[in-house]
Amino acid sequence: MAVDQMTPIERLAAYGKGEPIDRLPCVPIVGNTAARVIKAKISEFRGNGKLIAKAHIEAYKLFRYDIIRIFTDLYTQAEAMGAKVHYPFDETAYLEEPAIKDISEIDSLSPADPYKDGNLPHHLEAMKIAVEEVGGEVTVTGALTGPFTNASFLIGTEKLAKLMLKEPDKVHKLCQISLETNLRYAKAIIDAGCTPSLTDPMSSCTVISPKQFKEFSYPYLKRLIEYIHSRGKSVTLHICGKTSKVWEMMAEAGADCISIDNDANLLEAKRRVGDKVRLMGNVKPSEIMLQGTAADVRKAVFQCIRQAHDNPKGYIVASGCSLPTETPFENIHAMLDAVRDVGYPVKEDILKGEYDE
Repeated sequence: MAVDQMTPIERLAAYGKGEPIDRLPCVPIVGNTAARVIKAKISEFRGNGKLIAKAHIEAYKLFRYDIIRIFTDLYTQAEAMGAKVHYPFDETAYLEEPAIKDISEIDSLSPADPYKDGNLPHHLEAMKIAVEEVGGEVTVTGALTGPFTNASFLIGTEKLAKLMLKEPDKVHKLCQISLETNLRYAKAIIDAGCTPSLTDPMSSCTVISPKQFKEFSYPYLKRLIEYIHSRGKSVTLHICGKTSKVWEMMAEAGADCISIDNDANLLEAKRRVGDKVRLMGNVKPSEIMLQGTAADVRKAVFQCIRQAHDNPKGYIVASGCSLPTETPFENIHAMLDAVRDVGYPVKEDILKGEYDE
């Protein structure tokens, strides 16, 4: 079995320059599975930056993937702006109550202070610890919920959907306030030595139309990405679900890398935007990574590599979305091992032979 010959930072830097690398970058998107690595309960992450850091550092050391993403849930910014979040004992947190009940209360909202409000300071602490301990060998990113998605958590998704039709100006005002929190938190993430990693699930075409994406999500994503670029950082953008109708707009917004959900097709993405952005994805998180065998994972990884390894702007092997918490460690190892065995340039004989069995 092949072993790594480079650190993740060395690998990504060389890959970006077109220099030789030992294997393709690989990022099983480890979220709260990290809690299982240190045998912690997910609820213990609340208000505990040191534990969040420990979990993600130990998960990286166990699996040796290429990017650490400090993440617990999507609601950290909304909570810091007044939303109520429920923290089950050992499951991922979920939104209990939006920050405001009616759009008439919009003036009561104000941008969050990432150094004081909610759990944001604890996440920043986790990022700083991770950078100090392993930042010399692996990129550490901080999860940043996109402007439109965060706005939906401030008012509630159903109410936001109605407002887009009836009071679009109010939606823009809400997105602007959301963006201001994004910008503050992005600055804090970068000042901590990390790179913001954008996730914007409510911008999916599973939720809104491409026209609504263009009007209510794109302008704010673009401004956020422009700021991150101004600080010398590249941007990976993940939008869950069906996104093919907005791939071009995601690229035009400035994303350097588009993380493709397993609902989408890597070959189509390569054909349409592969000359503009790096692609990342898209092994099925539940059906394959959680429920499949190591052999299933290996075959799925080979299929993804066959489809996207020659993407003009590059390709990162990854899960299609965050891994379910109980994803077997064996399957995460299987993903990395498959990528190591294929190597880079891709060993076509190995890839074809094992996939076709």
